[in-house]
Amino acid sequence: QVQLVESGGGLVQAGGSLKLSCAASGRTFSSFHMGWFRQAPGKEREFLAFISWSGGITYYGDSVKGRFTISRDNAKNTVYLQMNSLKSEDTAVYYCAAQRTYSGNYYSVTPYDYWGQGTQVTVSS
Repeated sequence: QVQLVESGGGLVQAGGSLKLSCAASGRTFSSFHMGWFRQAPGKEREFLAFISWSGGITYYGDSVKGRFTISRDNAKNTVYLQMNSLKSEDTAVYYCAAQRTYSGNYYSVTPYDYWGQGTQVTVSS
């Protein structure tokens, strides 16, 4: 069992930066592949970034590629999402998620076994 808690959200001006954290409980965090998603009102949950258990493999969604960076610190049971050059369209609730066994599908919601409660990010223009 893994419990995930996101933090670091808030209000930021367009062009600014935020760094989200996702703290995980449980001894097996280092064996989980991790993802970040977001959901804006009235929209489907959108894939943002994926990182393998070792940190050696990362993938990004097209809308954030080049602006967001995912990383992890297994010693701290934490995964991060550094967000730069924020735009008003980045406003959403941001979620981290854990995938126990890599299914080859890192961009869909279904393969992820555990989810955090989300943290709100609001970008003002």
